Amino acid sequence: MDRKDLQSLSRIRLREAKALLRAGLQDGAYYLAGYAVECALKACIAKGTRRHEFPDRKRVDSSYTHNLRELARVAELDEDRLQREREDVEFKRNWERVRSWTEQSRYERYTREEAQALLRAIEDRVHGVMAWLRLGW
Repeated sequence: MDRKDLQSLSRIRLREAKALLRAGLQDGAYYLAGYAVECALKACIAKGTRRHEFPDRKRVDSSYTHNLRELARVAELDEDRLQREREDVEFKRNWERVRSWTEQSRYERYTREEAQALLRAIEDRVHGVMAWLRLGW
């Protein structure tokens, strides 16, 4: 799997999340929306990998997680995120909502409003997490 595959998966999972929400299946919508962000973060990590580079084992191992905060750190996005949070309070709120997603979300129940709020935090064209990630993937 390469960066373009991860970008494509991110887009697909986001579309699937919206379709599930429209169908009244908010639990799956919530989970797939967060998974879309995970794929986008992994695309950012992949962008930082150079062809023919022998990767650092710690970086590789750290990439095999579902923890969005850890993936942002591995992608070396923390400094950029902090700067953006200082300049854009709505982005900060959106990141805080998105970073609370975990792989364990698949075992939880969510209201329609919770799923909608997560999707809004991800998709907001100006202040959303996905708009920010697409700048670096």
